[in-house]
Amino acid sequence: MNQFVNIYKINDNSLKIAKDYVLRNIPFGFPTETVYGLGANAFSSEAVKRIFELKGRPQDNPLIVHVHPEYDLDKLVFDNPTAKKLREAFLPGPLTMVYKSKGVVSPLVCRGLDTLAIRIPKHEGALKILKYLDLPIAAPSANKSKHTSPVTAEHVYEDFGLEVPLIFDGGRSQGGIESTVLDVTGDVPIVLRKGLITAEMIKKVVGECRYAEDGESLMKRSPGTRYSHYKPKTNTKLFKADEIDLLIEFYDRLRSQGKTALILCEEKVVGRVGKRSCFSLGSDGETMANRLYYGLREGEKYDYLLGVDFLLDDEVKLGVANRFLKAFAE
Repeated sequence: MNQFVNIYKINDNSLKIAKDYVLRNIPFGFPTETVYGLGANAFSSEAVKRIFELKGRPQDNPLIVHVHPEYDLDKLVFDNPTAKKLREAFLPGPLTMVYKSKGVVSPLVCRGLDTLAIRIPKHEGALKILKYLDLPIAAPSANKSKHTSPVTAEHVYEDFGLEVPLIFDGGRSQGGIESTVLDVTGDVPIVLRKGLITAEMIKKVVGECRYAEDGESLMKRSPGTRYSHYKPKTNTKLFKADEIDLLIEFYDRLRSQGKTALILCEEKVVGRVGKRSCFSLGSDGETMANRLYYGLREGEKYDYLLGVDFLLDDEVKLGVANRFLKAFAE
């Protein structure tokens, strides 16, 4: 057991506790390679309702169901050849696929839609948990709605405390941003939410893929596309990449007023701001994805978090920028 009474390492004892909680419709926190999830039995409307209550999640925002690799998807959805090819190429991994649903999970998971989003995470601990439970686990990110997504067990505890009586500690999530969500119900796969699996990677497997356009009605099938998300609990201000002088001036003014500030930026910006406090996101898309949410959470220790926008010079950065800009939105 961790220093916090409800944070547990993944072992036989904690898995038995989780099974008991799941069967009693009590949600639990668990790691994945992207972010930590708040999970409950997808067959139980009582359990799924509790997820929405704990998070304060909008009632029309569907959930993703998590399963282990050997789980029979035919129990839940209508499969197709495109989806099978993509599973072979990318799963387990940070890809959620939206299928036509057979309507067997709680209707509260799909929020009135005829589709179901399913994910097979790559995290070793998550797979061990899912295999032991052997149930579809509905799970959004394990944070209060609109707050920055959690990438450690302690982040989950910070948001929920003893409201969530079991949080599995699987270490810091290495993917760092939520999974790509891909609609596979039509002839051409459509990326509904950007992530570490990009449209170009998908094209190499099945030939075609496109990104959903902003406001496209299809996007309602994916969580995380219609509401403000990722806001850290501190004052925030965003600067453009060519506004470093303004950033330095603003930072120094805050310090002269006795306030603390952290700059969240690409590695190449760090050297331009002198000895001022910085959290580097790194340089490439995957590193930036890994560090983003941890950096946003670190910013909550300061009076101000100051962000510097960055160029979208690789596809993974599209997903990072989506979350980054939402975190700094007014």
